[in-house]
Amino acid sequence: MAEAHQAVAFQFTVSPEGIDLQLSHAALKEVYLSGLRSWKKKFNQLRNSFVTGVYPASPSSWLFMVTAILVTQYSRLDPSMGMIGKIKEHLPVSDYLSDQGLTVLSALAFSTGLWLALIVTMRSILKMLLCYHGWIFEEHGKISNTTKIWLALVKIFAGRKPMLYSYQASLPRLPVPALKDTMQRFLESVRPLKTDAEFQRMAGLARDFERTLGPRLQWYLKLKSWWASNYVSDWWEEYVYLRSRGPLMVNSNYYGMDFIYVTPTPIQAARAGNLVYAMLLYRRKLTREEIKPNITPNSFIPLCAAQWERLFNTTRLPGVGKDTIQHLRDSKHIAVYHAGRFFRVWLYHNGRLMRPRELQAQFQMILDDPTPPLPGEEKLGALTAADRDPWARARQTYFRSGVNEQSLSIVEKAAFFVTLDTSEQGLQGPNPSQALDAYSKSLLHGRCCDRWFDKSFTLIVYRNGKSGINAEHSWADAPIVAHLWEYTIATDAFMLGYDANGNCKGDMDSSIPPPQKLQWDIPPECQQVILQSLSVALALANDIDFNAFPFKEFGKGLIKKCRTSPDSFIQLCLQLAHFRDKQKFCLTYEASMTRLFREGRTETAMMDPTQNDGTRLRLLRVAAEKHQNLYRHAMTGAGIDRHLFCLYVVSKYLGLDSPFLREVLSEPWRLSTSQTPIQQMELFDLQNHPDYVSFGGGFGPVDDDGYGVSYVIVGEDLINFHVSCKFSSKETVSVCQHIKEELLRSLGLILLFLLMKS
Repeated sequence: MAEAHQAVAFQFTVSPEGIDLQLSHAALKEVYLSGLRSWKKKFNQLRNSFVTGVYPASPSSWLFMVTAILVTQYSRLDPSMGMIGKIKEHLPVSDYLSDQGLTVLSALAFSTGLWLALIVTMRSILKMLLCYHGWIFEEHGKISNTTKIWLALVKIFAGRKPMLYSYQASLPRLPVPALKDTMQRFLESVRPLKTDAEFQRMAGLARDFERTLGPRLQWYLKLKSWWASNYVSDWWEEYVYLRSRGPLMVNSNYYGMDFIYVTPTPIQAARAGNLVYAMLLYRRKLTREEIKPNITPNSFIPLCAAQWERLFNTTRLPGVGKDTIQHLRDSKHIAVYHAGRFFRVWLYHNGRLMRPRELQAQFQMILDDPTPPLPGEEKLGALTAADRDPWARARQTYFRSGVNEQSLSIVEKAAFFVTLDTSEQGLQGPNPSQALDAYSKSLLHGRCCDRWFDKSFTLIVYRNGKSGINAEHSWADAPIVAHLWEYTIATDAFMLGYDANGNCKGDMDSSIPPPQKLQWDIPPECQQVILQSLSVALALANDIDFNAFPFKEFGKGLIKKCRTSPDSFIQLCLQLAHFRDKQKFCLTYEASMTRLFREGRTETAMMDPTQNDGTRLRLLRVAAEKHQNLYRHAMTGAGIDRHLFCLYVVSKYLGLDSPFLREVLSEPWRLSTSQTPIQQMELFDLQNHPDYVSFGGGFGPVDDDGYGVSYVIVGEDLINFHVSCKFSSKETVSVCQHIKEELLRSLGLILLFLLMKS
């Protein structure tokens, strides 16, 4: 309660002599600065909304338009073709203004209307231009004349100096694929996975669905696509994520890794200070919409930026049957976990961001604090790691009042969560490979109680200065968190830096109050629920096998010389490795972004490994081209998985049963894959500092009997892999080490055949 008393701006006592009012000038100053910052932020948001709202024009273009129209009023030209005169006749203030004043006001109204009409026209033209996707299907390096003209027009109508959300209103809506096309592509994709009899049965179900129930469901889906910004995203968020009742840990959350060959400082508090400060700089850029809009590689085609909105100040709240996402416009603190205790650290002092050196001091006070955890506090985070319904019921029962409600609110309303981990991670010890695997598992699940898996992301800083990030998946996809993480570690290493002793640079204000330790009153009944959740989470974590490794023999540079897409090459290697491991192919999931469309998230590129005979280059190139074509269709809204998923949701709303949809959507993804591209290469110098780049990130297996494979292509000569599976699976009993060996053989084997024939 001491912190609460410090925050009181005044005290008063009543005596026979009257009321004695005692003002705390320091507290009043803090209130004033906080309010000033809040008003500045509101003004900036209002300004940004206006600038974004009139894009691709600019406020200065309105002034130019008004000036040009006014100048014509003093010449014989009338660009309005009499409309200014008509406006002048019908102005309701004609009795109060002179003739010249009426002329100016009429010209102002006309020029403003003309300016708004031009904005709408330019935006509509840009939206129509962005509906063209022929460029994505053209061979790399060979651009048709049509695409060249189209690119020139896009560049003209895309405007100058866009802000983060400038293109949102110009992005086309995700189209609903034709039912016939989806059925055809689906049957093509599953043909190699089924026997003749199985395929004939599936084809019969598909034809029956296309002829009977499908058109009715398709009609409702088209109706939604006309009404909603995106016909997939809201249902995907709700039914795939928020209604899922299993643990977020491993099953949904994913992680990003630090540099693995270098550690900027071995001082834990200093590393945390710089990383948190870098994240706050990113948040400030995000609030001001100063982050450059994402564009497709090697072009200026904009991507949807909607997912950035909930990056900070966001928490997934558990509910019985369905979770909800809580997003705040601002948060002035972070929540910190260390050695079983929770703390609140303020982010502002005297109306400014805390400096790195001041944040380091805050974290060092937490590390030096000898206070033991309160009963039930140490393992409290396990509630967020296990099944959702028990956590929701515990939250309703034990965290709705008193100090528990206050402390939980502080955690959930924090800008983000920070774990000062008591372990050391990284390439260390006699077996660096095993150390890297342990590092991956620690970032994925930790001790199952030392992360807050509900937060949009948790920053993890280890005792030896290594770091990483664990992110919740429902609010956005991995590229958004990866963008933040790239900026954070690059800013930490190249812009902020450390002094000769490894401490954060800069000065500090010694009057800043210490972190606030959160208080809890957790009854024995709740402690029992916590222990049960921890038991579930530990069983899941101990069942995960992980293998993270760099592949340095060659990279995309050599692959591209063989005239093959690097992503297709890796996907074919994964198929070959899986076949060599299991002697069969499986349904494969590859995440493909659909952010060419408004509020787009991901789609699935289904693989077609037809007669994958590695000894024949022709079939290899056919398979690679097939993969590229499927991936391009998925990116341009013609994928299979999300369309079938939405048709299934409509059928459930209508209370209709479809044997075809039920069977299709129950098929397991035994091989779940995802590429994590480096989006901000300009932040890194791979020539002079090749070790200063993130190792990428990973996730758990989507299916209990499958593999999860994440890969990141770094520069021209490096590919990093993160492979996961479950020990308990009879299908993956060979564990990750075996699939790693098969993958390495496949990488070399396929490249060898390409080089032999090139």
